[in-house]
Amino acid sequence: MTDPNCLFCKIASKQIPASIVFEDDQVVAFKDISPQVPVHILIVPKEHIPGLDTLTPAQAPVLGHIALVAKELARKAGLGERGWRLVANYGPDAGQTVFHLHVHLLGGAPMAGKMV
Repeated sequence: MTDPNCLFCKIASKQIPASIVFEDDQVVAFKDISPQVPVHILIVPKEHIPGLDTLTPAQAPVLGHIALVAKELARKAGLGERGWRLVANYGPDAGQTVFHLHVHLLGGAPMAGKMV
């Protein structure tokens, strides 16, 4: 299921261009248009899930898949030994601006205490 008004659904369905670095049947990953660190990739499920708070038990496996995709993308980006971070925000107070579940993969620079 997709939301015709959702920016990330439009990116996943190729209605809006993005710098896609990975795609399979469950998720799409693309470079953030406003990177906070040298490697800043968004990983989003193709199914429209508004956020962590709306995740159902049937949808929960996508989070594990996102983590495995993040691990592979971090390895390909050379982040393995130095480290990397995954961040998922839910709601406006946490800084969520697109209400489609997404995870930020961040790395390539020290981030002591810095959060997206």
